[in-house]
Formats: sequence, C-alpha cells, structure tokens
Amino acid sequence: MIHIDTIRVFLHLLGVAGWIGGQMVLVGLLPLLRTLGPDVPRLAAARFARVAWPCFGLAIATGIWSLFAIDLGDRDTGYLTALLVKLLLVGFSGAAAAIHSTTRSAALRGATGALGALASLFIPGYGLVFGSGAL
Repeated sequence: MIHIDTIRVFLHLLGVAGWIGGQMVLVGLLPLLRTLGPDVPRLAAARFARVAWPCFGLAIATGIWSLFAIDLGDRDTGYLTALLVKLLLVGFSGAAAAIHSTTRSAALRGATGALGALASLFIPGYGLVFGSGAL
C-alpha cells in the first residue's frame, strides 16, 4: 500500500517539476519563439502560465503540508536554516514571476525573469546540499 507521505512527496515534486522545469523549457524555446513572430513569446508565456501557476500552487500547498507532517523540533539548526532559505527563495521566485508576467517594461521583465529562474534553480539544490534533503 502506498503511504500518504509518498503521495505528498510525489505531488510536491510534480509541482516543482512543472514550475522549475517548465521555466527552463520556455527559456530554451525563447529564441525559436522570437523567430516565429513578435507576439509568439507572449502567447506561449500566457499558455505556459495556465500550467505553471497551478504547479506553483501545488508545490506551495504540499510544502505547507510537509511542514505540518514533520516534527521541526527534532531538526538541527542546519536543516532549519536551509528550510528558511528555501522558503525565501520560493517567495522570491513567485514574486519575480508575478512581476515578470505583469510588467510592460522589457528591462524589468528581463531582470525578473532571470532572477526568478535563478532562484527557482537554487530551491531544490540548496535543500539537498545544505539541509539534508529538506523538502
């Protein structure tokens, strides 16, 4: 029988894969999309947002679920520090993506897109390297 923790972690990783992996795919496709027309990147981003934001929400919801499922009192300072940094990176990633998708400034879109994607890439790696696998 599948344990509820397995379902929680699977759903969390599914959300993370859609959010972070989707960003990386879209960045990889951006040069091609630009050759297809000036509105194509914007249209692709709008379509991607329909998948990405629910994935982000799933990752947030299952992350909160994980916080309630584990006993943080038994964790060492390194784990708790890694968890705090990860939560800050998640918040920064979501805020940067929200600004990126709503601003008309090309410079701000570029900056928030790059910084948000970079923060997203650090989220899983930071927890694994510094937090003993903190989800």
